[in-house]
Amino acid sequence: MLGNSVIDAPQAFGEQARLVEEYTNLFGAVARAVVNYQFFVGNRLPTKKRDNKAGVFDWSLGAGVQDLPGARDADYALFIYNKDAYGSTGRKVLQVLAMLGPRISIQSGEHLGYAGLVDLKTGDILWLNADAAMGGDVREVDGAEKRVGQLLEDFPGSTKPAAATTTAAVQR
Repeated sequence: MLGNSVIDAPQAFGEQARLVEEYTNLFGAVARAVVNYQFFVGNRLPTKKRDNKAGVFDWSLGAGVQDLPGARDADYALFIYNKDAYGSTGRKVLQVLAMLGPRISIQSGEHLGYAGLVDLKTGDILWLNADAAMGGDVREVDGAEKRVGQLLEDFPGSTKPAAATTTAAVQR
């Protein structure tokens, strides 16, 4: 992969496992903020405009990422955040009935994913891909592989041509 070596993050226990979980959740929250306040021009936060120039991308998880297990032995980390909720048959029936009757919208599932490349020395997010309309059922091997492939589309240095999807990626 671009002449770099890829290593698995070491397994964490106790306090280190809690730290990994906190940073995974922080990554998810920051990625959601990027989608809400960076990807959509009309919704940009004033501090992210930098004289209203397009292409400004300045988001970080903070320098504390260097305390993650294995971070001192690496330059970058690939964070992946995925949330899936599937509606039961009963919920799907309720969803249809609610639309036919009182015209109430009921959500039967949620599919959301983010992948981001983070500089482990600074905590800066260098690349982010977000997709709220991903395909593939992650409960199955084929679906999980499809999801990961979609999240890693346009990864810096990747050579596979990107397919037309609903993803939004930014790179600085």
